[in-house]
Amino acid sequence: MEKPLSYDDCNCFAVRQAARYVTQLYERHLLPVGLTAAQFTLLARLSRRAEGWTMAELAEAMVMDRTTLVRAMKPLQRDGLIVTGTAEQSSRTHVFTLSDAGRERYQTARVLWRQAQAEFEKSYGASRAKALRTELFAVSAP
Repeated sequence: MEKPLSYDDCNCFAVRQAARYVTQLYERHLLPVGLTAAQFTLLARLSRRAEGWTMAELAEAMVMDRTTLVRAMKPLQRDGLIVTGTAEQSSRTHVFTLSDAGRERYQTARVLWRQAQAEFEKSYGASRAKALRTELFAVSAP
């Protein structure tokens, strides 16, 4: 007879449980600026390229499907933190950049993010956290 499945043996469950825990920690810190952890990472990604990102580029960089990405971006666009323009090579291609308000919110949120990062590293260990990031990024590497 086959042994019953246990959550202790499920990689997916372990990663998702850890992700929920870490997300709650970061969102507790980001609460004063009204951003979720996912929204913060979008602002951070957008801040890295002044010329902007197409939807396809952003979805690939964030390892998100476009529908999920659009849902995450809508509140940021509504709040005027992300600006939508058109690409130079094609007027049908949308390009997303941070607005001035988006850059300001991101700069404020970075301070809070650093506090969350420090809290996590204090409880988990800085070297273990770095090793964990390396392993997790390897999981989603192309």
